[in-house]
Amino acid sequence: QVQLVESGGGLVQAGESLRLSCAFSGRTFATYVMGWFRQAPGKERQFVATISWKGGSLYYGDSVKGRFTISRDNAKNTVYLQMDSLKSEDTAIYYCAAADAVHPILVRHEEYDYWGQGTQVTVSS
Repeated sequence: QVQLVESGGGLVQAGESLRLSCAFSGRTFATYVMGWFRQAPGKERQFVATISWKGGSLYYGDSVKGRFTISRDNAKNTVYLQMDSLKSEDTAIYYCAAADAVHPILVRHEEYDYWGQGTQVTVSS
């Protein structure tokens, strides 16, 4: 069974940066497409970023393009989300997700098989 554990969330000021990590265990990490989603209070879960098995394909949600960077280290079984120039509207719980998929880019939460417990990111203005 796949397990995902996020870390790195916290409280920051607008304009600052955070780096989220998601540790993967239970299966072969390099065979899973990975993604980050977020959910703010009262809102639906929103796609943030996705990365293919070896990191050759990346895709971002419009609201984070140019500010966030997804990456993965298959030797460490970890996916990262570097978040720069944070805004108050980035405040949300951030979730890591894994998919045993044949397509390298997945943007819908229904396409993912496993989810972490989430980590809170709060950006004060």
